[in-house]
Amino acid sequence: MLLGILAALTSAFTWGFSTILIKVGMKDKSPISANIFRLYTVALMYAVVFYFTGRFQELISLSPEFLLIAFISAQFGFVIGDYFYFAALKIMGVSRTVPITSTYPLWTIVWAIIFLGREINLQIVAGAVLVVEAIIIVRKADDGGGVDPRGFLFAILAPISWSIAITIMDWLSQRIEVLTLAGLRMLMAALGISLLLPKYAGEVRRITKREALLLAGAAFFGLFLGQYAFVYSVQTVGSEVAAPVSAINPIISSLLAILLLKEPANRRIIEALVLAVIGVILISTA
Repeated sequence: MLLGILAALTSAFTWGFSTILIKVGMKDKSPISANIFRLYTVALMYAVVFYFTGRFQELISLSPEFLLIAFISAQFGFVIGDYFYFAALKIMGVSRTVPITSTYPLWTIVWAIIFLGREINLQIVAGAVLVVEAIIIVRKADDGGGVDPRGFLFAILAPISWSIAITIMDWLSQRIEVLTLAGLRMLMAALGISLLLPKYAGEVRRITKREALLLAGAAFFGLFLGQYAFVYSVQTVGSEVAAPVSAINPIISSLLAILLLKEPANRRIIEALVLAVIGVILISTA
């Protein structure tokens, strides 16, 4: 249990750090072009690892059913879900989008109960609620504007898509080794997002060396180390525990922005950190 919790926390830290790298380097490019570059980069990283560890043989031995299911999981997680997320960000902005999309741990718990037959106690639910509330405190901003219906729909569909991806991955994690599954999902995500490449190819080609280095760093920390740690956590403690714990990554991003980017601190971040810590403790001791 402890190793699984630590792995989920590791994924939260690596995702938070990768967010900082993207924020520093990607000021003039669209999120989708950045996502294409990141997914291609991490797919290459895993391909190199698979080559030197002989994992391609294991991939070839997987049944077509498992490969198809892994492809579906990757599309819901890194293509469809992220598309809805980016679209909602563009329409409504961060302050209104993130509080809605941060509900994915609660959706994950629902699917784990319905489809995986997991037994969830009130302590895990309470911990997940506290984590979500902590994220809302960090991101929520009252600017007096209205909520765009289309943006709201996209913001709802994003966490649902992510939670479906996580639930499918949970099922696969009991049948495929951790490193193989983590790399397989990244390879499948890169394959799926290639459908968007024709539209964004010009923008991807205009990525500078500095941006490429920052995005490669984001790919390594967020999608290579982060995804491996998250898959390990899901395999060890289940998606109903791993998702709420790893969901603290927006808080990590905010803390890192204060420490590394010298952004001003405020009372909401401290409050959110306290709630998140309590939530993680509740989940890990359930």
